[in-house]
Amino acid sequence: MVLGQVVEVLADRGFAGTRFIDVAEASGVAVSTLQGYFGSREDMLIEALAGATSGEVAALHELAARFDDPWQKMVALVDRGLSTSVATWRMLMEFWTAAAHDSELHKHAAALAEQYREPFTDAVRRGVDGGSFTPRFETSVIVDVVVATMDGLLYPVVLGYRGSDDMDYRDVVLAQLAFVLGADA
Repeated sequence: MVLGQVVEVLADRGFAGTRFIDVAEASGVAVSTLQGYFGSREDMLIEALAGATSGEVAALHELAARFDDPWQKMVALVDRGLSTSVATWRMLMEFWTAAAHDSELHKHAAALAEQYREPFTDAVRRGVDGGSFTPRFETSVIVDVVVATMDGLLYPVVLGYRGSDDMDYRDVVLAQLAFVLGADA
């Protein structure tokens, strides 16, 4: 529960602006208790970010497991990525920014990036193996582009320039994906 409050405060105040007192006020847990449990402010933030980002990856894997059809799986994964909430995008923005400056978070971010890519890679491989996909490019490149396209919404969504529910954006992403996969979607 407290880690969830840390993530909420972090998404609102940013990595640099989140203090023990902010989390204490949001969670109702005394500052001294937070300090005793986490040790340092940075340790508290790192643990919260690591847990929240791991939760996002786990949710993606759970979603992917619900689909046998590779194209339906890809559509569901893209829809999940494109419908990321503003609060989650903010948390991820703070996580990636902090990971650029913290070696522990950097290692965690690299591992999570690979885990995040797995359901997409699996869907493409299953599509190829089952004859549904005839990719025009290597699987890793296709997955890179799909993930980068979704991640590219982070700043426009967080800054309020674009909503993540823009159906035209989704339609273009899926049309491009169908083309590069050689899928009859």
